Amino acid sequence: MAQEPGNRHEAERRVSGRIQREVMQLVLDRKLRPGDPLPTESELMDDLEVSRNSVREALKALQALDIVEIRHGYGTYVGQASLTPFVDGLTFRALTRPDDEMDALNEILQVREVLEEGLIRRVATTVSEPELDRLEAVVERMEAAGREGRPFPELDREFHELLYGTLGNAFVPQLLGAFWTVFRRVALARQWPGGPAPELTARRHRDIVRALRSRDAEGAERAMTDHFSGIEAAVTGAPARGRPDARGVF
Repeated sequence: MAQEPGNRHEAERRVSGRIQREVMQLVLDRKLRPGDPLPTESELMDDLEVSRNSVREALKALQALDIVEIRHGYGTYVGQASLTPFVDGLTFRALTRPDDEMDALNEILQVREVLEEGLIRRVATTVSEPELDRLEAVVERMEAAGREGRPFPELDREFHELLYGTLGNAFVPQLLGAFWTVFRRVALARQWPGGPAPELTARRHRDIVRALRSRDAEGAERAMTDHFSGIEAAVTGAPARGRPDARGVF
């Protein structure tokens, strides 16, 4: 008796999921690195005892997650496993929420705040003088822009990436950068008018560096809290402006 369409689809989904897990395990077992070639489709078919179509569907799903990279005409390679799929998914989730337009923006900001305030004390004990000099150089560029009333979102991102890059944990700046990107995308789509005045934002970053120079962990945390409090006030007090324009979000 022929399978019902729904049952057939569920069976195919389970097979695809199993193949995806086995391909990922193969990468781990063979200690492959980004850019290394994977076995051919034929080899995967033989090893996993599945059809060519099942292998292709599983590889397409892994490509969407940046776990594999399919180079047509060349083969399949281990991907970068970047956070791009996470960023795209979280951005889409935030933009499709049915509640208040600014709620999602504020919640993303709260996640960033919890992560950064929880890490800044550790930065205060590990950051070196050359690293502080680099942070100060970014603040000086912020101050120059602030005097002219120019916003500086990319300098803000650079500051925070440098700040937490001092911890020596490569995942931390990547994760924080992911949430930063989601926040900027959602802010663009929601037509958020922006945070505190550029000059004030520059001053709050200066306060963070000053506290770190003094190895004042409590003061650094307090300065970071003040920084996020200013952004939160701007988000919660900003009225929605007409229909959001999501062009350029992805």
